[in-house]
Amino acid sequence: MRDHFIKALHALAEEDPKVMLITGDLGFGVFNQYREERASQFLNAGVAEQNMTQIATGMALEGYKVFTYSIGNFPTLRCLEQIRNDAAYHGANVNVVSIGGGFSYGQLGISHHATEDLAIMRSLPDVTSFAPCGLWETMEATKKIVEIPGTCFLRLDKDHGDDTPQLGEKFQVGKARIIRQGNDCSIIVCGGILSEAQKAAKVLSEAHGIETRIISMHTIQPFDRIAVVKAAEETGAVITLEEHTIHGGLGGAVAEALLDANVHPKRFLRIALEAGFSSIVGSQTYLRRQYNMDSDSIISRTLSLLEQ
Repeated sequence: MRDHFIKALHALAEEDPKVMLITGDLGFGVFNQYREERASQFLNAGVAEQNMTQIATGMALEGYKVFTYSIGNFPTLRCLEQIRNDAAYHGANVNVVSIGGGFSYGQLGISHHATEDLAIMRSLPDVTSFAPCGLWETMEATKKIVEIPGTCFLRLDKDHGDDTPQLGEKFQVGKARIIRQGNDCSIIVCGGILSEAQKAAKVLSEAHGIETRIISMHTIQPFDRIAVVKAAEETGAVITLEEHTIHGGLGGAVAEALLDANVHPKRFLRIALEAGFSSIVGSQTYLRRQYNMDSDSIISRTLSLLEQ
């Protein structure tokens, strides 16, 4: 996802001299070509993410389209006051890019596990928030961000699912995508953990005859309530999947959408981090397994849900 983001951003910067990238002292291997070819559109703010966000806001208020870039919680939670008070409140075109969503940096422990960011960022008024599930959505979201005048959040992680578009399909902000058709249950997912949902759906189909609809909710704000309601009405069982705390993220947004519409699915399940802080250290794959969010866990929990 990271490489596809910078590829899309590089192309945008070549077309528009107002596109600016500010990094918090990382990503130099990834940015080498960008820095060499777009030196005037690149700035290293150092290990000072709050200052990075304030610089970005100042530049945005002067007409620039600024992307701030760091890992995990550093460009979001560390800079929350600056994002809220400086950027979002003033409608500044500051686009916060966080690489390493969820357990991507699992070996580095709780400080690098980004597991509350979706809930926090979606609660900020007028902040468009993206959590693409694959490489195509990453590039398309990046292109859309420069068209959005206000503040945006782009959450990327190391893993990704297969989000290959249909022939002629166009990416739409706030419009969910059906990645896989099915009428027995729906899995609504955001982020690279789509890969686990796709593995699970394949087994559920081949071994159990259960056809699972997979919906990519790549935009967390604005939120596609229509797709959620339609999934509940057409498949009966709704499962949400996110590499994030169970509180306030995708699962919460789906539950809110259903209740606000007075729609009550026959079965409902949120798959997310339920154990408080993710205190275990290990790879992204290992942590998904430990916290019951991998494909095997999705299969067993889906079967249990449908048996109720």
